[in-house]
Amino acid sequence: MTLAEILRDSNYKLTQFSADKIKTLEENIIAKDGKDKEVPYIICLVRKKEIKLTPEEVIRQLYVMVLMKDFNYPVNRMELEYAVSFGREKKRADIVIFDKDQTTTPFVMVELKKPKLKDGKEQLKSYCNATGAPIGIWSNGDSISYYHRKDPNYFEDIPNIPRADQKLSDILEERWTIDDLIAKDKLVTERKSLKDLILEMEDEVLANAGVDVFEELFKLIFTKLYDEMESGRSRSRHLEFRNYGDTETELKNKLQRLFDQAKKKWDGVFTEDSKIMLTPSHLSVCVSSLQDVKLFNSNLDVVDEAFEYLINKSSKGEKGQYFTPRYVIDMAVKMLNPKENENMIDTAAGSCGFPVHTIFHVWEQILKSEGLDKSHLFTSESKPARCIDYVQEKVFAIDFDEKAVRVGRTLNLIAGDGQTNVLHLNSLDWERWDEKTKDDEDWLDVYNEGWKKLKRLRIDKNGNQDFGFDILMANPPFAGDIKESRILSKYELGKNPNGKYQTKVGRDILFIERNLDFIKPGGRMAIVLPQGRFNNSSDKQIRDFISEHCRILAVVGLHGNVFKPHTGTKTSVLFLQKWDEKLCPKVDDYSIFFATMQEPSKDNSGEKIFVRKKDFPKSAEKEKNVSVVAEPVDHYETTPQFLDEYLLDTHGHLIVKHDLFNHDGLTKDGIAEAFAEFAKKEQLSFF
Repeated sequence: MTLAEILRDSNYKLTQFSADKIKTLEENIIAKDGKDKEVPYIICLVRKKEIKLTPEEVIRQLYVMVLMKDFNYPVNRMELEYAVSFGREKKRADIVIFDKDQTTTPFVMVELKKPKLKDGKEQLKSYCNATGAPIGIWSNGDSISYYHRKDPNYFEDIPNIPRADQKLSDILEERWTIDDLIAKDKLVTERKSLKDLILEMEDEVLANAGVDVFEELFKLIFTKLYDEMESGRSRSRHLEFRNYGDTETELKNKLQRLFDQAKKKWDGVFTEDSKIMLTPSHLSVCVSSLQDVKLFNSNLDVVDEAFEYLINKSSKGEKGQYFTPRYVIDMAVKMLNPKENENMIDTAAGSCGFPVHTIFHVWEQILKSEGLDKSHLFTSESKPARCIDYVQEKVFAIDFDEKAVRVGRTLNLIAGDGQTNVLHLNSLDWERWDEKTKDDEDWLDVYNEGWKKLKRLRIDKNGNQDFGFDILMANPPFAGDIKESRILSKYELGKNPNGKYQTKVGRDILFIERNLDFIKPGGRMAIVLPQGRFNNSSDKQIRDFISEHCRILAVVGLHGNVFKPHTGTKTSVLFLQKWDEKLCPKVDDYSIFFATMQEPSKDNSGEKIFVRKKDFPKSAEKEKNVSVVAEPVDHYETTPQFLDEYLLDTHGHLIVKHDLFNHDGLTKDGIAEAFAEFAKKEQLSFF
């Protein structure tokens, strides 16, 4: 009988435990005859008697092994089912470790009964408060959390618990470098996401802190990115975004200094006088939650998921503008194949997924040509001058939502080493741009450098309508109609089929025409649109307008779950190239590439589905031989059970299960590779 069989229908997993501990427990299972089937028992390591092996007991016995073997706690300092008094009521804590000197005083409480973190943490807090234990642990065998109880209201995350020969202060005061953070990254070792941690912080402190949650968390993520980058460029530097046993006031002063340095380095995201507004005790809890997380990764998923949640919560979802999943962006970038000498823009940029992934794509070409490894992508290390020049001169983004612009600017400022061309403008209302670009001093303070570069790409030096971009990628907002006649009168698609101006037009329809203004003849474009635009009979006029101005290169139908949980709207990505005598000569009859995504990539509730090793057994073998260059951590030691089940990419990240492209050679070729073959056969100018 295996432990996996015992846990099959429970919420518990074995991710946190090493193969040798699982094997040891399995070898000691005693199978007894039950009514319908064999019932597993075990001799308890602490109680020294036979105990029925329920799913919860499996996790408890394994965790006792962890405490004994990894932390050297002797059995005589432990008690299971420890009675905790709440007035007349008594509850039983799963595991308690007693203080070394005061042998009846609880030192560590462990909660395993509640398989969900929120429930488990509440139970754990009540046990710690009732007994005075300074340390708490919760686990369900998959995720794990360690807490230091500072007072009844504040439980701070700690990176681990002390070994039997250590004090709590030894853990708290240990200095960390970037390599320590890589090796102990909570997202890997505890199997959490940054979004999980933010939800936990909201529950614990932020909901009652009386601050703008988006602003304060943005400041902390911004500051932590800066701290990681500084240490990435000087590997021996000690990270400063950590509590090394500082008082709450010392920690707040240290964080404010670090935030001020980050503002200076990455100008124009926060005002010069902006301060961290959290109280010292609230800040202390938030720092402890974030300090063991590595934000800099080879891709943007870690930071991105957190920003998507924060922005949607504070503004974006209401406007029908949703963040495009990274795998959809990567497919579009691979299909349009941007080059180092080409100018690229996103006119509805959100947090700048399309621009940043275009940067990755071009950087890869540059690094290859300079004989460098691709794993330098978006890590905190310095880049070759060509990489920085490309970001600062060739990549542009516009969005009307100021919060999204600031997030996008941050990610681009990091990539561009302190310069960026992400602008706060309304793409559809170019007539009003002059109010900002000529008269608004505050706007010019932040955006003037980028604006000067954007102006150089105007076709008419005195107008803001037509530009000469090579590539445009965008996911414009679907929801909401434009009703202002002043704006509608500027667009051909503002008219009905009889040539009369309409009283309202869908925002995404105007974006089709506006985006074509931005690209030069021969320029190419990818735009995410609601499926209806491709097949509604009432939208024939839009399709005619597109085919008059462009060659339709491809239409890729996305699965209905792609934009969940925000919307279930079915969407497609439309790929176009503007007619041009040389690059794309106009013809009446030509082939179009059509494809439909078959793998959903997310479940019906919007949670991502990941690739399991059994889906691609050959890739799992190949993965074992992959050497990770930028991140010298052996993730295989961290969570062997987890890695037995899921396929990871070359950076130790889970791979979303989709069929849009081949991921690092580990999954099958997909839609992007099929399009590349089509493009070569059709002799398209950009392949």
